[in-house]
Amino acid sequence: MFRSFLIKYGEIGVKGKNRYLFEDALIRQIKYALKRADGDFLVTKDKGGRIFVEVKSEDYDHDAVIYALGHVFGIIAFCPVVHVEDTSIENLRAEIVRYVGEVFEDRNFSFKINTRRAHKSYPMTSMEVDAALGEAVLTAYPETHVDVHKPEVDIRVEIRDIVHIYSKEIPGAGGMPIGTNGKTMLLLSGGIDSPVAGYMTAKRGVIIDAVYFHAPPYTSDRAKQKVIDLAKLIAQYSGPVYLHIVNFTDIQLAIYEKCPHDELTIIMRRYMMRIAEHLAEKNDCLGLVTGESIGQVASQTLQSLFVTDAAVRSMPVYRPLIGMDKQEIVDLSEKIGTYETSILPYEDCCTIFVAKHPVTKPKLKIIEKSERNLDGVIDGLLEEAYAAEELVIVGRE
Repeated sequence: MFRSFLIKYGEIGVKGKNRYLFEDALIRQIKYALKRADGDFLVTKDKGGRIFVEVKSEDYDHDAVIYALGHVFGIIAFCPVVHVEDTSIENLRAEIVRYVGEVFEDRNFSFKINTRRAHKSYPMTSMEVDAALGEAVLTAYPETHVDVHKPEVDIRVEIRDIVHIYSKEIPGAGGMPIGTNGKTMLLLSGGIDSPVAGYMTAKRGVIIDAVYFHAPPYTSDRAKQKVIDLAKLIAQYSGPVYLHIVNFTDIQLAIYEKCPHDELTIIMRRYMMRIAEHLAEKNDCLGLVTGESIGQVASQTLQSLFVTDAAVRSMPVYRPLIGMDKQEIVDLSEKIGTYETSILPYEDCCTIFVAKHPVTKPKLKIIEKSERNLDGVIDGLLEEAYAAEELVIVGRE
């Protein structure tokens, strides 16, 4: 079983003088993710910025480590690797034979040795090392054969202060390390879209806070727990999520009683945005994130999105799913593991008070005029909602 993993990153490598900041953020996220895997691990960075995970425990759950590393944004791939301290060619020939024998039970394959020398003072060229090690493998395992163009197995040999040997590259989550691009407030419902929007935003290195609008008794505690569970799933990628739960019942009832019913959805959405903006300012967020895509439902037409955004005064609204169709969003939710939770039949507050015939092309002046029916009532209800806010921190080890 491998006891070391080489971490490969993508965009971080072109960050110039600030690269070390992104590398350090990635190391922090790797350490956080590995807390979910039983074992003692050491995460190190060499002079060239290459990151390694070393297993210090006698026994560890290999699959749990693979799962944890696969959820770290910033990693494009990671490789189980063998370290060799004796860099002499005689020892490397013996080590490459041992490596192939231990890693591949079936050795009837084509292969290529691919050597890179970080230290050009090594007494052999890369091509000479390729030939020497390839000969050793062919001699030990005659059922193998060399194919330098399309090998079934590409064995990488990196000659540095020590030698690294690896052949398997496991895909990572990609993106940027969490904490390198500020913080946003995600409007998280119990549906399919918003968890995916949170994932997409976190993938760009953004810390995610979230707000959920609860409407008891019209929505049950099971609906609330469903959203908490979705936040936990997002947290596997994003790190801890501070989930702000806001009681929206009285605000919804006031809107229902005093505003035109075909405008209910858009007006409720505008007040959700106002509350989310208030919480975002309070928690140093730099924008709001929603799961909307153009034209998916009545509240997501361009006209509706324009009117919704007009309720937000101090920050941008980010919509990472804006150009995706529903099947693309569903496919991504299945990939990241949120789909099965999202489709549990516990309704959120948006679906309870939906209008039968909602306006699809609202006019801002008309909506603002309708909202004046709430004068003298809504400010007090907002203050009550802020005072009763519940904070749940999910994903914190």
